[in-house]
Amino acid sequence: MSKLVIVESPAKAKTIRKYLGNGYEVTASMGHIRDLPASQLGIDTEHDFTPKYINIKGKEKLIKELKSMAKKSDEVFLATDPDREGEAISWHLANILGLDVNAQNRVTFGEITKKGVTEGMAAPRSIDTNLFDAQQARRILDRLVGYKLSPFLWRKVRRGLSAGRVQSVALRIIVDREKEIEAFVPQEYWNMDATLTPPSSTKKFTARLALMPDGSKAELHSEEESNKVLSALDGAAYKVAKITNSKRKKQPAPPFITSTMQQEASRRLGFTATRTMRAAQTLYEGIDIHGHGTMGLITYMRTDSLRVADEAVAAAKEFISDTYGEKFVCGTKRVYKSKNATAAQDAHEAVRPTVPTLTPEEVEQSVTGDPAKLYRLIWSRFIASQMSDCLQDTVSADITAADYTFRASGYVVTFEGFTALYEEATDEKEKKETALPRLEEGAALKLKELKADQKFTQPPARYTEATLIRALEENGIGRPSTYAPIITTIIDRDYVEREQKKLYPTVLGRTINELMMEQFPNIVDVKFSAQMEKNLDKVESGKEHWVEAVRDFYTDFDATLQKAEENMEGVKIKVPDEETDEICELCGRKMVIKNGRYGKFLACPGFPDCKNTKRIVNDTGGLCPKCGTRILMRRSKKGRIYYGCEKNPTCDFMTWNEPSPEKCPQCGSTLFKKGGKNGILLCEKEGCGYSRPATQKE
Repeated sequence: MSKLVIVESPAKAKTIRKYLGNGYEVTASMGHIRDLPASQLGIDTEHDFTPKYINIKGKEKLIKELKSMAKKSDEVFLATDPDREGEAISWHLANILGLDVNAQNRVTFGEITKKGVTEGMAAPRSIDTNLFDAQQARRILDRLVGYKLSPFLWRKVRRGLSAGRVQSVALRIIVDREKEIEAFVPQEYWNMDATLTPPSSTKKFTARLALMPDGSKAELHSEEESNKVLSALDGAAYKVAKITNSKRKKQPAPPFITSTMQQEASRRLGFTATRTMRAAQTLYEGIDIHGHGTMGLITYMRTDSLRVADEAVAAAKEFISDTYGEKFVCGTKRVYKSKNATAAQDAHEAVRPTVPTLTPEEVEQSVTGDPAKLYRLIWSRFIASQMSDCLQDTVSADITAADYTFRASGYVVTFEGFTALYEEATDEKEKKETALPRLEEGAALKLKELKADQKFTQPPARYTEATLIRALEENGIGRPSTYAPIITTIIDRDYVEREQKKLYPTVLGRTINELMMEQFPNIVDVKFSAQMEKNLDKVESGKEHWVEAVRDFYTDFDATLQKAEENMEGVKIKVPDEETDEICELCGRKMVIKNGRYGKFLACPGFPDCKNTKRIVNDTGGLCPKCGTRILMRRSKKGRIYYGCEKNPTCDFMTWNEPSPEKCPQCGSTLFKKGGKNGILLCEKEGCGYSRPATQKE
């Protein structure tokens, strides 16, 4: 008696086949096998938005093989991923293979392990039509927007452009931030710090001016105001007025969900969201681990849920006790609340290692590259979430001088707790607290230095992938499976550029955003898009029919599109040229960036009088240590960044090390940074040999 199990990928099939053994045949559908046609809308808007699904081109042979295998099998189980996309693939497989969609033939695996596969196969169910309908509604909505709006953009802006329902909102968020930055007016302010020592110690500490003589908050806005305070404090005696001692607990971050995993991988590892999900997919589907065989290393990676199985918690705590000691084990059951998880999504666990006792060191004997790095991050985060709190003794001291109050604070870690293993990275620069020397109320202090520093308020930071994902999540835009494609799409469309992790809107992106805001305000409205996500969640939970959800959106969208056509009849928008600092050597004008068949290039704005063009070079600001000309950033065939002389191949200088703005103190050449944050700066000029730690200043 043969049983056929159909999954999505060959890697997953290989892992599951090992666990099921004889009597089962496991094969892969290679993702979706049916979809809407690429050459037409494929949706009957007059008859309840009926979709026209067709077999995906190039999968004819695979479909024929699947039909043959299904016909020969006594039972067929559909074991695609446990989410909307996976449910849709199973629904289409059932229809193509002639299976009953109401039959108990749908199985899901929260983890690809012996336990996960056994439990999944023991609990078959029918295809969840609500889950499929939610995916179908999203696909139809995205198709309607994309296929209706894109031709509009071709006519009104230029050919080849496209628009998307969710991507347009993400673009607006980035453009709005850029406008905030441009409109920002820096405000001057001054900090005043006193460097002090207690009477019986030489240990210095710093206290910052906190209160004025009238008890108001110290806010100095000019050098004149600072000088008045400095004059008033000239010769003043410093005394400890008040000491506040307290204890505080620092709790670990919860295990990962999709969005937090993408954010942390961006901050710590420099991964894009797409790169993170690719590595996570590999870890989920299964890898051959020495001493364990082929196994899935993490639970399903597309989830909004923070729920963790009791047995995983127990295994983690046992590992912590054996490795760190009983006092490092959290004495209570940590329960983390999910912000956005729907009932269906909460069926999944948080992203965690399938075997908590399988350490990164063991995994790294068999796994390298991105999957190994991501596994270490997921494992550390999960184990730390089950460890005890970090305990700290804090002290805050108020110090008076001539009726002004300075304040100093610090802490001492009395018990490391989870920080012995892992602490969450942050996007913001945190003020560093250090331990203060022993202080007593009423004690006189010695002033070593009183210094006023001019500062200026800073504009809001540009989005990175990590902070954009957080913004999308907080605003209810998109879902775990869509964050990575959203960012990839707006970058691929040349609406947004990524430079040193920062996301910048391009001139084209800003032009498209302005047009969308004028003519299609709902499409780019954050609240409107968030409500659409809620409507799709209602479809998933069976509280709303998918046709009604689509109709509610389309009725207004279609009317808006017709009105936009009327408003812009005969209008053609010109995308402004992006001016550069590159000077045209033929006529002296500043060259602009143009888009051509083979990508971007530099062109003289004096065309047709001046027809000068150049390829775009990525000038690093560094100078070649061999010939003194510019060093350009280049990319190898495999996508790896390196730095080479502009005169290549005449000059063969190249290096993997990044040019630094600093010059060599021995010979004046450009210094190069080797290694990470704590690497070294070195001179690559032949015969010099200068180098020093990157964090050390001359």
